[in-house]
This record gives sequence, structure tokens and C-alpha cells, in this order.
Amino acid sequence: MDTALPRPAQPTFREATEADVAAVVALVESAYRGDDSRVGWTTEADLLDGQRTDPEGVAAVVKSPDSRMVVVEQDGELVACCQLEHRGTHAYFGMFAVRPRLQGAGLGKVIIAEAERVVREEWGAREMHMTVISAREDLIAWYERRGYRRSGELSPFPYGDERFGIPRRDDLQFELLVKELA
Repeated sequence: MDTALPRPAQPTFREATEADVAAVVALVESAYRGDDSRVGWTTEADLLDGQRTDPEGVAAVVKSPDSRMVVVEQDGELVACCQLEHRGTHAYFGMFAVRPRLQGAGLGKVIIAEAERVVREEWGAREMHMTVISAREDLIAWYERRGYRRSGELSPFPYGDERFGIPRRDDLQFELLVKELA
């Protein structure tokens, strides 16, 4: 008798539509904010309260001709997403979220590899850029293991703009991470 557990289906990737906006917002919020985010390892709940994104921000990405919101489904369920933005010779990677209960199982590696392939092949991007809160050492280390390097280029956190959250610390800033795409 075969006692192996069934394996989840391979993830499928597609471009988000306006009909996906609410589900994408809920996914991003669940991965980064509040008690639900503590199930995974990407939580920012100790750094920030409030929202991570909103329907207007996600809809702007979906509608922009230079951006793409990629949604990832597995067994018919939305399990992850990421934003790709074409910026000339490089692309920007953002709004990356994996459902907290699925974090740590390798899905993130698959998604970032697919995102890099897409921007390289479809847009001719030579680099991928992203910004990460510099206090997120564990997350930065995860990206470094995927070939990203810390640029040392810092930008201020938008204190006072609650669209990006309510800081629990006064030392937050973003650091630019860069990866050359072969």
C-alpha cells in the first residue's frame, strides 16, 4: 500500500486582472501584517502595524502598461503574487507574497526564478532591483542566497504615510538589492 501523501500541484502563473485585486490585497496583508502573518517567516508585524498595500495600489499595478502583477495558483487557490515593473534596462520586483502556511517549502524560490526569467526574456532586462526594509536581515539573507547583492543605497521609509503602514520603530529605511540577470 502506498502511504505517500499527495503532492501539491505545480504552481501556475498568470497575469492578474482587476477581478483579482481584492484577493491579492488579502494575500499580501496576510503575509506581512497582523497575527496571521506570524504563521510564516516574512512577517513585518514587529516592525509595522496598519496596511501593507491597498486596492488602489494593486489596481494601479494591474492597469499600468509598464507593470505586471503575477499571481500564482496551486490546486485552484491563489497562493502567491509578485509585482514586476519594466524600468528600461532593469526590472523592479515587489509586492512579493506567499501564503504564510506555505512559506519555507521552496515555492518562493520557484516564483523569483520565474519572475527573473520573464523580465529577462520578455523585457530584455539585464538586472532585477528590489527594495527591502534594511532591518529585515533574515529576508535580505534569503535574497542574497538567490544571487542578490546589497547595494548600500538606502532610501527613507515614508513615515507619516499610512498607506505603507504605521511604523513601530523610528529607524526604518529601505535598501536597494540588485541581481544581474544572465
